[in-house]
Amino acid sequence: MGGVAELPAAAAAVVAHAAGDLRIEDVALPAPASHEAVVEVAFGGICGSDLHYWMHGAAGESVLKAPMVLGHEIVGTVLRAAADGTGPAAGTAVAVHPATPGPGAARYPEDRPNLSPGCTYLGSAARFPHTDGAFSRYATLPARMLRPLPAGLELRTAALVEPASVAWHAVARAGNVAGKTALVIGSGPIGALAVAVLKRAGARRIVAVDVHAGPLEIARAVGADEILKADDAAAIAAVEADVVIESSGSHHGLASAIQGAVRGGKVVMVGLLPSGPQPVLISLAITRELELLGSFRFNDEMDEVIAALADGSLFVDPVVTHTFPLDRGLQAFEVAKNSAESGKVLLDFRPAREE
Repeated sequence: MGGVAELPAAAAAVVAHAAGDLRIEDVALPAPASHEAVVEVAFGGICGSDLHYWMHGAAGESVLKAPMVLGHEIVGTVLRAAADGTGPAAGTAVAVHPATPGPGAARYPEDRPNLSPGCTYLGSAARFPHTDGAFSRYATLPARMLRPLPAGLELRTAALVEPASVAWHAVARAGNVAGKTALVIGSGPIGALAVAVLKRAGARRIVAVDVHAGPLEIARAVGADEILKADDAAAIAAVEADVVIESSGSHHGLASAIQGAVRGGKVVMVGLLPSGPQPVLISLAITRELELLGSFRFNDEMDEVIAALADGSLFVDPVVTHTFPLDRGLQAFEVAKNSAESGKVLLDFRPAREE
């Protein structure tokens, strides 16, 4: 074989046009610049933001103004390496770090590029023109986004690298959790992955909370010692957790997080609440001297996550509950919308003849 791989002119992709208007259609494949590689995508995980663009035409304050390819939880194989020699060689299995940090008018700590005001993310309508995602059979991406995957790490498992990095960053915000009691509010994919990360980090007791039974069973499968229904306020308050990970993204969940934290404890808020004022039990947080910590995306934690998945110390397999081929992508989004019946839903972009 040898030579440089031929590139298709277009590839099937998942495109959000407006609220309620999601299409699988051919999209032109941009010719790669010298610093860009072309990735043959294997799997993509459907995130909450993807669902919001489909259902509402917006994710928070990021509003669709033009059709946009969705997807930022991506793994695949390099089809054509970057011409400038940076990044992995052709044939390398890779995960994708979807962020492009960038400066702006606001100040931010230089060692925390996830907070840079000019940061863009694959599949985001935060700016216009929008930043297309990579829910496509082929994706042209900056080589710096690509993280080589160790031999033996299955691509289906590696599809969780990006959301697991979000969970890893959230747990890291709490500091050392070894030997401590941890409470996770909201046991969807990010919450379940936080349970797995807490387990690996040596938390002594992990209690998971959700409104649905299905997510709680997933949380138990990845390491939760106890599970509680979200309406059991007395049991949640009795946990007295040293560390709480709030991943429900609702003010009800944040209230449970504050009530379930021990005096002097830490509450890490990773679930993104709606924009605008939110009711918060702030007086209780004050009198208990709780530390309320925001957690947003991640930085280089992805490298640690890949290593932990590869050596088996981070167990996440039960988080993936459904996989759909690309031609059933619309059904995949419908299933992903039902949090009672699904965990992480993957799109399989590989040709049907592959395993």
